[in-house]
Amino acid sequence: MANPSTTNPSLEKAKAAGMHAADKAKEAASSVGDMVSQAASSVGKTASDMASQAASTVGKTAENLTSSAGAGLRNLGDTLSDKGPHEGMLGSASQAVASTLKEGGKYIQDAGLSGMADDLTEVIRRNPVPAVLVGIGIGFLIGRVLRS
Repeated sequence: MANPSTTNPSLEKAKAAGMHAADKAKEAASSVGDMVSQAASSVGKTASDMASQAASTVGKTAENLTSSAGAGLRNLGDTLSDKGPHEGMLGSASQAVASTLKEGGKYIQDAGLSGMADDLTEVIRRNPVPAVLVGIGIGFLIGRVLRS
């Protein structure tokens, strides 16, 4: 019996065309898959970039607000120093409060939020037991306030 592929050239051409079409379909599917993967990666990078940019903006805003609060405290200290009593025990107390406000405002304005966080970290590192006790106390007070 004769081989059907050698006896029918049309069948051979149809098989070749079918295989060629299948190869092209595989290439197209692979290409679409690559494009979808690239798009998903691009979206992921874009979302990550947007989140990073938002976090950076929030951080800068917090630093600016902290600096503004420090400037406000310094101004309050200056006002108290200028308009408060200057003599006697009340004058001495008001000048001490004004001086403390000015120094605190200067520290907050210069150090900013990140500088204060670094200083707090250093204080906790140097005094771990009191820091834990203070944390427990604050947690207890917050629990009492939220319970009632």
